[in-house]
Amino acid sequence: MNLTKSETQILSRSDTLKLVAAGALILIALVAFYAFANQLILVVRVIGLLFAAGAAVAIALKTEPGADTLEFIRGARSELRKVVWPTRAETTQTTLIVLAMVVLMGILLWLFDMLLLWLVRLVTG
Repeated sequence: MNLTKSETQILSRSDTLKLVAAGALILIALVAFYAFANQLILVVRVIGLLFAAGAAVAIALKTEPGADTLEFIRGARSELRKVVWPTRAETTQTTLIVLAMVVLMGILLWLFDMLLLWLVRLVTG
């Protein structure tokens, strides 16, 4: 059986500690956000929460799974740049064709339903 890297990969102790620290930082920031609801204005609490989230993401990106995630995002952005997007005219034409086909199929299915209704009434009297 051939195992891929992701299936055989075990987090190192330092990666585990970094991820636990990032999670703890987020948890502490959330607790502080609600604990200081009466003492601090909302803007200060939100800025603190965003700062803690940014720090937690920075810590998580220093792990091997974080580096793999960052590499995946970079690759996805690279592939997205290669996509040839349709022009506005092509998009409009395609949309109109789809709408016409939906209307046509709706009419055909309605006619088929009416035919079946007529046949059932004919058979059942």
